[in-house]
Amino acid sequence: MTLDPIQLTRRLIDIESITYNEGAVGTFLAEFLAGRGFAVELTPVKQHAESRSTTERFNVYAGSPGETPDVVFSTHLDTVPPFIPSSEDETYIYGRGACDAKGIIAAQVAAAERLRDAGVKVGLLFVVGEERDSAGAKIANEQPKGSRFLINGEPTDNRLAIASKGALRVMIQAKGKMAHSAYPELGESATHKLVEVLNRLLNIPLPVVKDIGPSTLNIGLLEGGRATNVIADHAEAQLLIRLVGPSEETRKAILDAAEGLAEVDFTLEIPFIQMRQIDGLPKMVAAFTSDVPALINWGEPVLLGPGSIHVAHTPHEKLAKQELWDAIDLYEQVAIRLVR
Repeated sequence: MTLDPIQLTRRLIDIESITYNEGAVGTFLAEFLAGRGFAVELTPVKQHAESRSTTERFNVYAGSPGETPDVVFSTHLDTVPPFIPSSEDETYIYGRGACDAKGIIAAQVAAAERLRDAGVKVGLLFVVGEERDSAGAKIANEQPKGSRFLINGEPTDNRLAIASKGALRVMIQAKGKMAHSAYPELGESATHKLVEVLNRLLNIPLPVVKDIGPSTLNIGLLEGGRATNVIADHAEAQLLIRLVGPSEETRKAILDAAEGLAEVDFTLEIPFIQMRQIDGLPKMVAAFTSDVPALINWGEPVLLGPGSIHVAHTPHEKLAKQELWDAIDLYEQVAIRLVR
């Protein structure tokens, strides 16, 4: 029976799978793939300590029994909140995960079926936790299947990503001494220290890579103090730097900016990665991160998928139906060019 990728996309969207709650969509997809002749393996992934969910979560791998794949398609099962059920009109599919990444799952399954019928050794890997910490990808990387190539799916407008920026998360904490705000000389303001550090950081030159672009810095969260009439004894900021190139230079600049004023904790790093180029395909640079750096044992990576990152994570997430159909053809063509 021919797969309907639009219907599959909507069925996947309508199963809520916000990070840490991927079990139901994983179960559905495993049963769906088994029903279409794939040999399916489930790999448990532990719940994160910050999660309140007690449900099981797991990666889903599908392939031909006893076969080592030459190429594996991969993307993620989880979405960001809030859950938005599916809908459609003549042109688009709407809902949470439409392009990030449930439409991509549907396109990859359809392409894998075509390739399997054409005699290409192909596998499918769908992982949990990409939107938080790549927990599923890290587990999968410990159990590779011997594939030569990995085609990872993220919304790239069906353009080939020649590079994907990395990410460096930073916690900056300043400490002070409480006092009445009428007598600031009796206290020591943590917020004033933090503001000074952040001002310095906003003025540091960040690395630039030719044909890729600059690193960028976002001060995402700020909190601190007790009240407007109290000298603050604590303040903190959380930052995210989108990396191009190694992080050492940027780390040093952050530490220098905070010296004597605040403490710095680098809480997460996902490295910048450059990927294979394929002649004749439109190209782009992904300013976002993906699971690719956590799946290096699954083969040489390619990053490609339908949909726009500009509508992912928004209330208006959508995927053009024609772009979904185009992605199936594109995935099939790219896989054949890689393995032959």
